[in-house]
Amino acid sequence: MANSNPPKLQIFVCAPRGFCAGVDRAIQIVEIALEKYGAPVYVRHEIVHNKYVVDHLRRLGAVFVEELDEIPDTEQPVIFSAHGVPKSVPEEAAQRQFFALDATCPLVTKVHREAIVHHRKEHQVVLIGHAGHAEVIGTMGQLPDGAVQLIETVEDARAFTPRDPDNLAWITQTTLSVDDTAEIIAVLQERFPKIAGPHKEDICYATTNRQEAVKHVAPKVDAMLVVGAPNSSNSQRLREVAARAGCEKAYLVQRATDIDWPAIGEIKTLGITAGASAPEVLVDEVIDAFAAKFDVSVEPVHLTDESIAFTLPRELRDSGGNT
Repeated sequence: MANSNPPKLQIFVCAPRGFCAGVDRAIQIVEIALEKYGAPVYVRHEIVHNKYVVDHLRRLGAVFVEELDEIPDTEQPVIFSAHGVPKSVPEEAAQRQFFALDATCPLVTKVHREAIVHHRKEHQVVLIGHAGHAEVIGTMGQLPDGAVQLIETVEDARAFTPRDPDNLAWITQTTLSVDDTAEIIAVLQERFPKIAGPHKEDICYATTNRQEAVKHVAPKVDAMLVVGAPNSSNSQRLREVAARAGCEKAYLVQRATDIDWPAIGEIKTLGITAGASAPEVLVDEVIDAFAAKFDVSVEPVHLTDESIAFTLPRELRDSGGNT
């Protein structure tokens, strides 16, 4: 039975939140490819790290695989995920004469190009990122084995012994904690003053903006929920940023059914944000779940506007998508 006199709850909803331009583009690529070429459309790896999105696309006719050898010989589109892929993947696709569509986020492609340029200049490349993440695997796979040194922590940066201290360059995963990464870069620059970096920061605008919004809201609320997948790097970083900003009850939830009500307990204020691959419908679902238990008032906290949009692959541009 509904509580006839529910406690009041003020919800602060961070903006920007949710889909970034790279995620939006990747999902559009799958949807438009299905419209234009029919099912099945094959996708290597989750197109973005969100179960709700992947399940939606699967219902439309997308078939998700981890490696190309799971795909039969086909003339149907084969799509590479937003996280990027090692060079070996498009090479294998070309050998098998697949019709490949690359949904790699253009900001990830930018990091790939930086890695290649540094390698050509014979710099040893240092990649700041998380081992095993799809984006890191893709970036390291742009260069020969052993050409990229992965650094995950400040301790790694302190322990790193380069081949030539005067001939180094650093790049980063696009979805890292801005503050953690700055600490690692500071150690590298202190130890190796000649280390080269990107002309423009590798951590993407969407990651930075969502972390800034969380830093603004987290110290003011009793609990903070990040809507996102456990394997989503940018979503995990948002939860960490919230905790570091002073919110002791900071949790990652995939959707409303994941809310740990006993852990949240009695609260009067709540912050909500969403990782860059989480759709807005899941944010609404979480707000509705609280509205069923509390007398809620919802206040958007808007820090900055995002107007970036990325071009679709040429093959899909005549199909009603963004150009």
